[in-house]
Amino acid sequence: MDEAAGEETVEGSREERPKRVRRGPGPFTLLVLPGLVALVGVAGFLAYNGDLADAWPQGGGPDPTATTDVDAAYIPWLRKAVADCTVVKPSVLAAQIDRLSGWNNDAGALSGEKGIAAFTDAGWKKWGKDDDGNGRSSPRDPADALMALGRQDCSLAEKVTDLRTEGVVTGDLVDLTLAAYVSGTDAVVKAGRVPGDAEAYITEVKSLSSRYEAVDRESSGGAVNQVPGAVLAGPVGDLTVTSPYGSREHPLTGVTKLHTGVDFASPQGAQVSAASKGQVVFAAMTKAYGNRVVIDHGTIDGKRLQTTYSHLLALQVSVGQAVDAGTPVGLAGSTGLSTGPHLHFEVILDGYYTDPLPWLSPST
Repeated sequence: MDEAAGEETVEGSREERPKRVRRGPGPFTLLVLPGLVALVGVAGFLAYNGDLADAWPQGGGPDPTATTDVDAAYIPWLRKAVADCTVVKPSVLAAQIDRLSGWNNDAGALSGEKGIAAFTDAGWKKWGKDDDGNGRSSPRDPADALMALGRQDCSLAEKVTDLRTEGVVTGDLVDLTLAAYVSGTDAVVKAGRVPGDAEAYITEVKSLSSRYEAVDRESSGGAVNQVPGAVLAGPVGDLTVTSPYGSREHPLTGVTKLHTGVDFASPQGAQVSAASKGQVVFAAMTKAYGNRVVIDHGTIDGKRLQTTYSHLLALQVSVGQAVDAGTPVGLAGSTGLSTGPHLHFEVILDGYYTDPLPWLSPST
């Protein structure tokens, strides 16, 4: 029914090399190589019998080719770096490091990028601090680098969250954050979504993040979209669904995309109420959503819960106002990109849209 509700909607030729003169076997071949062959053979035998770890200890640094392997000393910093950011998880931060440097402190030396997070001097001046307390702030200190990248990502996540709340951009918040990192926030705003030149980076980082999911477990508390029970009251008196959550063909553009909430049939001027106790964090006119209210309900099982109310005829709350379940927030209408009066209602958990219906109490 509404327009806004679908808004989730980088060889040259090689020089000919001189021919090499073939020579007979040298000292390395005659003396060293047989020993190496024997050593490899022993290692292979021990590996087959399960004793390789004792016979040939592995290095203590992170191995970027090993699934979920991160230096144990890095894990607390990965978690701390994004502790105050619900959008970016430690596994995503780790995947970025993997993509940027392969956990190599000197990977970007020739390009002017320093440390595992590949910071330029200008970037480090803005985001770097002495987080590990060793008396220096350096992009080559892994702890400092991880915290700095976390600060940068969380700042970008906050910006794109605000932009999406205002209806300026659409899309998944992790995707938008990574796009802002690699292409810049201005490019995201100009595109209104993830710009095309950021898609490859996002795909690679999100693919790599699956290797580091174990890093999330202690701090994530479970699946992002897990519903802890029906805890919300109905935002309108009549909960007749005219357009459900999920993929649909857009009523105006014909494009198939995610319908990010539920449309409830509501006549012009019908009362719209807060679904639960919380605080109003946005209440203003937007281009796509029309008059829109966003309420932050705090955390449930460690996850941030928000609800949104869009296309309102009029607003009855202001930013910073505390509300209870049932507090009037506005009147149903058809402002913004909408084809008729209704309420577009969304539930956002840890930055992700989720189907609102399971959250609504059966009695409503």
